[in-house]
Amino acid sequence: MKVPIAGGGTATAINFDNAATTPPFHAVMNRIVDFAPWYSSVHRGKGYKSVLSSDLYEKAREMVHEFIGADPSQVVIFTKNTTESANLLAHVLRAIRPEQIILSTEMEHLANDLPWRTGFKTDYVRVDSDGRLSLPNLEAKLRAYQGKVGLVAVSGASNVTGYMNPLSQIARTAHRHGAKIFVDAAQLASHAPIDMKPVNSPDHIDYLAFSAHKMYAPFGIGVLIGPMEDFTQTEPLLAGGGAVGLVSRQFVEWGPPPARHEAGTPNIIGLVALTAAIATLNSSDLRSVHAYENGLIRYAINGMKAIPGLTLYCIPDQEQSEVEDNRVSLISFSLKEVSHGLLAEILSGEAGIAVRNGLFCAHPYVEKLLGLTQQELEYYHAHEDIVVPGLVRISFGLYNTSREVDIFIDLLTRIARNPRRYIEKYTQRCMPGNVYC
Repeated sequence: MKVPIAGGGTATAINFDNAATTPPFHAVMNRIVDFAPWYSSVHRGKGYKSVLSSDLYEKAREMVHEFIGADPSQVVIFTKNTTESANLLAHVLRAIRPEQIILSTEMEHLANDLPWRTGFKTDYVRVDSDGRLSLPNLEAKLRAYQGKVGLVAVSGASNVTGYMNPLSQIARTAHRHGAKIFVDAAQLASHAPIDMKPVNSPDHIDYLAFSAHKMYAPFGIGVLIGPMEDFTQTEPLLAGGGAVGLVSRQFVEWGPPPARHEAGTPNIIGLVALTAAIATLNSSDLRSVHAYENGLIRYAINGMKAIPGLTLYCIPDQEQSEVEDNRVSLISFSLKEVSHGLLAEILSGEAGIAVRNGLFCAHPYVEKLLGLTQQELEYYHAHEDIVVPGLVRISFGLYNTSREVDIFIDLLTRIARNPRRYIEKYTQRCMPGNVYC
């Protein structure tokens, strides 16, 4: 695909923004086209197309269940995205045990932070000087709260540094202290295998969420998995048709989960896309995908280390083979003299390279990595006209190539060697009708 670049030309698009959202697989789009003539409402009729759609919808639960190794006692609930899943879980847990303490971490996406700030006492497990989750601090906080922690909410992989957290170890630690574990798997599901494990295993995952749009399946589907009994004890977050059994003016009889928490017309198109994506990922073997992508990110990191004025975040000097085992395929960085927003614009304008810049909806984590003080944050908060510091992130998918990385590193090197030239070029006044200055 060709995209416009500065000066009026075009370049073949290079998408290094897969951590935000991924393009659809061809198999996903083909499946959508094949299904479209059969599209109908789910659980709403006896016509053939409605029955077919309803059957596909329920079979999607089975496919998701198997994809993440969920226990038979755990229910699969469909939402819009990971953020809605976390908010739904927070709603359920507030109803069950509002007095419990929630332990989130300093590395979380806001989707796994903000939902816990309402109705709970919330604390945060620290990250160390390399930006990794401090397991000793997790243990210390669980001990200090003496069984009052009900949930440890942790990302499967960071959307800022790419670190993959040791979920089995975290789960064992949480369970040993009487807490459950929720995993935000949005950045993990398309990059490495997930196994929630049986509930009688000490390192099982109690709750897990992910989004289809980060695993090559657009159309707005998210997933929340957890114990059936928890979702049976509460009223739904969203009330409406499909969530009920019988309703009169005098009473409301809520249906059983998962339908209780899926009010409204279900997104069957989204489920068709998700199941096609899962089938494609399964056929590709996620272990092989993980190995390929991490070879690519190691290649990129090694090339970026030689660029003058470039700072890579959370890459310890000793890290070599560790990258392959403990990181998904993304890295964040900054370039001396060039602001994060301008650098992202230059990469796009010069070579059609799409990256992400800013705080990546993980504000406290990026602020900590940047060393921003509370006084500085208050200043930025009070002065909306001042650009807030941030980072630039590249994130790879299974379709990216080393040739694309070479183009990126070559351009980034040229920018680093002559930043003033590019700064002046991209801070000029834009001509009417032009995409870039």
